[in-house]
Order: sequence, then C-alpha cells, then structure tokens
Amino acid sequence: MGLNAHLYSSGEGYRGAGVSRYIHSLLTYLPQVDATLDYVAFVGAPAARWPGWRESPSRWPTARPPLRILWEQLVLPAACDREGLDLLHAPVNVGPLRGDCPLVVTLHDLSFYRHPELFRPGRRFYQQELTRRTAARAARVIAVSQSTRADAIEILGLAEDKVVVIPNGVGEAMRPAEAPSAVAALRRRHGLPEPMILYLGTLEPRKNLPRLLEAYALLRRRPGVRHRLVLAGGRGWYYDEIRAAVERLGLRDEVLFPGYVPEEDKPLWYSAADLFVYPSLYEGFGLPPLEAMACGTPVVVSNTSSLPEVVGEAGLCVDPLDPEALARAMLALISDRERHRAYREAGLARARAFTWRTTAARTAALYHAVLEA
Repeated sequence: MGLNAHLYSSGEGYRGAGVSRYIHSLLTYLPQVDATLDYVAFVGAPAARWPGWRESPSRWPTARPPLRILWEQLVLPAACDREGLDLLHAPVNVGPLRGDCPLVVTLHDLSFYRHPELFRPGRRFYQQELTRRTAARAARVIAVSQSTRADAIEILGLAEDKVVVIPNGVGEAMRPAEAPSAVAALRRRHGLPEPMILYLGTLEPRKNLPRLLEAYALLRRRPGVRHRLVLAGGRGWYYDEIRAAVERLGLRDEVLFPGYVPEEDKPLWYSAADLFVYPSLYEGFGLPPLEAMACGTPVVVSNTSSLPEVVGEAGLCVDPLDPEALARAMLALISDRERHRAYREAGLARARAFTWRTTAARTAALYHAVLEA
C-alpha cells in the first residue's frame, strides 16, 4: 500500500502543524503495528528516515502548492501503477480523482464548508471541489472525530457505512517536563513571562484569536491577575487582523508572539504555561488541547465541533463567541489552585486514552478491510 506524504513538513508554518504530525505518526507506527503490508511512501525528496517504508521520490518541486496539486492529479496515478499498489492512502482530504488503485482518504475537517469566509477564494474552491470528489471516489473515508464524520455525511452526502472514525493521538514525548531547569531555560531563551497563559497553533482567523484577545483584555481588569498571554505558532492567512486586535485593545505590552515552536520543544512550552486556551471556531479534531493535557496543563476550549468530544470532562468548554465567558473560564482556573490541580489530573488521564500507535493500528485494520472487500 502507498501513502502520499508530500504534505509532510517539519518546517515552520501551517504545513508543519497537525496534518504533518498525522503523516509523521502513520509513517512511524504503521510498520510497527502491522508488518504484513508492503509500504511505499510518496515523498518530495528522498530522506530514508522511515524504517519499514520504501520511498518513491518525485522530481517535481512539490513544496510549491500548485505543482503539488498538479503532481497529485497527473503523476501520482501512474506512480501507483508503476509501484503495483493495491491501495493508496491520501492522508489530507484530497487524493487523485482518477486511477485504478483503490483509495482511502482521511478527512481532518470541513472548515472550508462550515466557515468559507475564513478562506481565500482560490483555496476555498480547491478544498471544497477536490475534497468532495475525492471522498466520493474513495473506497473508505477516515474521519478523525465523530464531529467530522457527521459533517462528512451531512455536507458531502456520504453513506454512513463509508465513513470510519479513527481519532488522532498524542505523541509519546508529550508529557510534563520533569526538569524545572529546562522550563526555566526555555523562559530565559524566549523571554517568556511567569505566570503565562498559552495558545499554541497556527495564527489564522479560524482560531478565533481576536476574540481571545478581547477576553484577555477583560481578564486583565480583574484584581490580582498578572498573567501575560503568549500566542505561539506559525503565521497563517489574515495574520495582520490578529496584530491589529492587539493594538486596538491596548495589549502591545501584555501579549507575546514568539513565532513557530518546533515539535520537540512543545512539551516545554505546554509545561511552562499555567493555562492553555484554544477558542477555535471549528476543529476537525484539535490536537493542541490534547497535547497540553498530556503535559499536565489545564485547558479552556470552545464548546463547538470536535473540541468537547476530545476534551471530555477534563477541560472547560465555553462559547467561543462570548469573550466574557472565556474570561470567566480562564479566571476560574488561574485563581483556584485546587480546581487547577483537579483539571491537571483529569487532563493527564484523558490524554492517555489517545495514542498514535492506536491510530496506526486501527488504520492498518481498515486497509485490510478494503483489500479484502
């Protein structure tokens, strides 16, 4: 079977976000959980970093989105034939619309349908049209949450038995920092405040950061609140709107933008925070809150889409359109140490239910079901 890994990136920006962690985890764990399959990874350039995989590199510079899209539709079907594949997995919403090889596609979210106003027209059209046609062609569709499955059935008109939920996982490295000195060194290196409230993810409108800034401005008016807000992550589209909100609310000296955080450093960032806040308007899964809980940091998230499903009773879920509600939830966790401790323990327990190894094992089982159909 083959996996299109051209969207994998370890670099800065949106390509190094959740979809890359998903691809990385499949490449890491599939050969470990099921050695009966012959694995071929379609990559942009040879890397020889994935034990158990045979790499099929492309001569096209597919880091450039227009060329990657053309390669995916024009070259990949022939490459599947050349490799003699019995199955191809398109891990991020879109796959080739033609070809003899059976297709499995993973849907991470349908935000471009639910919130089309947050996407530039060209990207919105590409995602809507090709995701719809890919899902229609696929033998099976993986949804990363029950919420995404419901969206796929409602919006794309897919049959219920065609869409299988396989949740994302949390990496084994995501755990509370054991050495206080390492957290202290991180603070010094990046000028991080103590205490602090953290958001970590792509900086884009869907994440609802202007409203988080409004809630934080309300929080700072409460007596005794010293926490500063850290908005960490790669820049997405319409980033300037977030910066403009900081200026409008007079928060220039209270909000930090440290930029992209490498994957290996994330446990330290989560551990350095007193609270993690993720007020996204829409998420197909929502990895950052799960990672924060795995590192022992209490979370406040939106009560929309998949986030309550992922967080369960281990975090506070509030209306993302209500800055007052966000401010009250943040205050509840930073002002009450006993409640803070209880949510820390609940988050650690909740996160242990999600592992990438389990994700890979359930994905391999789905491959076999398609191959044996």
